[in-house]
Parts: sequence; structure tokens; C-alpha cells
Amino acid sequence: MSEERPSQADEMWRSMLLGDYWQFSAGRRILKHLPSEPRCKLCAAPFRGAGAPFMRLIGKAPWPKNPKYCGSCFKVLESNHGGAEIPCSLLFADVRGSTQLAESMRPVEFRTLMGRFFETAAAALVEHDAIVDKFVGDEVIGIFIPALNGERHAARAIAAARALMAGTRASDLPVGVGVHTGIAFVGSVGAGTNVDLTAMGDPMNVTARLASAAGAGEILVSADAAREAGLDDADLERRELELKGKSEIVSVVVITPTTEVKR
Repeated sequence: MSEERPSQADEMWRSMLLGDYWQFSAGRRILKHLPSEPRCKLCAAPFRGAGAPFMRLIGKAPWPKNPKYCGSCFKVLESNHGGAEIPCSLLFADVRGSTQLAESMRPVEFRTLMGRFFETAAAALVEHDAIVDKFVGDEVIGIFIPALNGERHAARAIAAARALMAGTRASDLPVGVGVHTGIAFVGSVGAGTNVDLTAMGDPMNVTARLASAAGAGEILVSADAAREAGLDDADLERRELELKGKSEIVSVVVITPTTEVKR
């Protein structure tokens, strides 16, 4: 029995997520000549300057999930449900002991605390070219795809984790982070116009478990992510973890605020 050939929509999704979608390169050839910075990192549409009002008019305003990119480059979310299995890196970060923190302060104070965490985390993810997937309870999720990060998506995820940790440490927030690299399904999920771009599959589960296993101030990087980022030979602390729901031991490297990462 022959394998089912990918549909045109599947090929479009894969091309878009991997960064070689023809519309991106075609748009760049024209829009890169319009002033001014900052601009969409995919199609080069300017977000400021004389051309910005027209860009907004045609749907090229900053994309809410990462304002370094325009909404038009991802408008396929609203019209084509689908996606593709691609190599990507994932980051989960959550506040340690949030239940105890909530019990020790007024609801509005806890909301302010978590708001500070989400703001800091989102800024770190956006700065390192992630898709800010979602905020869930006391957790934030970032997706690093080749279209936005090239082949360095693992290294960018680790750099984002370190920036996130530095920012939350300045606010005295106890945060643990997990970073993992693997083949995940990335695409649109939802119904009707209530569609979101997210990742699904075992890599998401592994990353979530790593974040849960990380202590306050720790970044647990899977061996897969460390290898892709060029850290597999680095002199870093290593652990073998039994993660909930996983049948095999997961090897990780540990990065803390005092860790010197040499590549």
C-alpha cells in the first residue's frame, strides 16, 4: 500500500512553518524598500513610518502572538485549519509554589504578581522570536519554529529561557523552566474563527514534565535540545529523570543563573 501523498494545504503549512513559503520571499523583495523599522521579520512589512497605515489597512499590523511579525503572514490560521509535523523547540515556564503564594496574599495582589510574570515571560519569548503559545494558570508556553528561528531554534529557546529567568529573578519570582526539541505537530487548532496556532504531540508533554521537574531558578534542557544547540559537549550539570507518563529515562542538562554556557 502506497503512502498517502501530502495535500496542497499540507505542503503550504510545512513550507510556511519551515520558512520557505514563496509569499514570504516575494513580499520581502518589495516591502523591504519601504521605510521604516521595525518591520515584519518574515515579509518585511514596516510597522512604523509613512507606509505603516497602509500596512495595517491590508492586514499587516503586528501579530498579537509575536509583534515582530504581521498578522497577514499567518492569516492562514483563519481560513485553513491544518498544520505539519516539523522539527521545533518548546519552552514551558511556571511559577513554583503558586498555590501557596495565592493563599498568602489577596487575589488582586496575586493577579498583579502573575501579571508581572506573564509580562516578563512574553517579552523574553518575543525578543527571541518565539510564538507565545498561551498562558495557562501559572505557566507560559513558547514555540520556536524554523520559519522564525532557522536551524537555531533550540539555541534560541535556551537563550529565551535564560532571559526569562533573569527577568523573573529580578522580580523575586520562583520560576522553573523546561526546554525540549523534537518533531511536533504545529498548526491551527479550534473551530470556526476561534482558531489558535499551537503545537501538539509528545514533545509538548516532555517539555511540560521538564518544567514541572525543574526547581526554582533551574532550566532543564533535554539532551535532544542540548545537542541541537551545540551544548552536548559543554561542561554542564547532567541529570537522568523519570518523568511522569514517560516509559524511558530522560537525560537533561541543568542551567542556573550562575551557569556559564560556552559554545
